[in-house]
Amino acid sequence: MRPIPPADAHSTTPMSDHDSYAAMLAAVQAFHDKHDFQSKGGEDLTYRVALMVEELGEISAVVTKGHDSEQLAEEVADLFILVLGTAISADFDLRDAFWQKMDRLMQRDSRMVNGRIRVSASFDEPS
Repeated sequence: MRPIPPADAHSTTPMSDHDSYAAMLAAVQAFHDKHDFQSKGGEDLTYRVALMVEELGEISAVVTKGHDSEQLAEEVADLFILVLGTAISADFDLRDAFWQKMDRLMQRDSRMVNGRIRVSASFDEPS
């Protein structure tokens, strides 16, 4: 397990810098540790995919039912926490994966498809 930085006096999360990737990752790791995800099946990748699908459904419901952005933010945060937890569970560096992918995405061309912009690998060389 990754070491968790100490909490500060003004926060319930492990680090005071709420804008840092390291603080978010540490908070999710602390959540996994608190509930012993590793030994109780919470880090099983198939299970995590199902949870992410569930969260996407909740995001879809918020959008299609016209709920406010506060509710949308909560559901997107749930998905983001699951994504960070999946990086922990699968033991990969999401920050590095993000920047590698962004570098590739920035090289792609875009197309208009049915009146909406689309940036897809199917238009370019395989990714």
